[in-house]
Amino acid sequence: MPEILVLYYSHRGSVQALAQQIARGIESTGSAAARLRTVPKVSTVCTASEPQVPVAGAPYVEAADLEQCIGLALGSPTRFGNMAAPMKFFWDSTASQWSAGALAGKPACVFTSTASAHGGQESTLLSMMLPLLHHGMLLVGLPYTETALSCTRSGGTPYGASHLAGTEGSPILTDDERQLAFAQGRRLATIALKLACR
Repeated sequence: MPEILVLYYSHRGSVQALAQQIARGIESTGSAAARLRTVPKVSTVCTASEPQVPVAGAPYVEAADLEQCIGLALGSPTRFGNMAAPMKFFWDSTASQWSAGALAGKPACVFTSTASAHGGQESTLLSMMLPLLHHGMLLVGLPYTETALSCTRSGGTPYGASHLAGTEGSPILTDDERQLAFAQGRRLATIALKLACR
């Protein structure tokens, strides 16, 4: 079964919760599987701070995950309106995949979580799109045909699924956030499957 990579970094669990809901949306098609992967934390010191294999959660991403997927959902918490350093560090290491065109023509979407309503959700989603565009990926957003996008009072943007975690960092998604993340995963899988058949 073709797989779609759901690659995320999550500090307090919010982005992981979105990733799991996106994965459910992908797998709801019945024709694609979600491959959940994460990236290790980065350290301000020069020694490795993370084990080779995560203690819990999704395995760390490898180059083969990028090359084998038919689509990509990319998630990160917001850090001053941008993706978190661990995710940026990962993308900075993908020059060989870029030069080989490993991701060119594959669809991708982005998702995020912030502590505050005006914490930079949309700028983070836009910043995560930049390396994907350089890789030649085709970006998939959330259209307003998703009715939850018009009535949500928490997360959710046309640029991608999002979550408003609050200052305590709650990973509990609202009904609208859950619905939009699911819809985004399903939409990504549907488009990826159509493109893969060509």
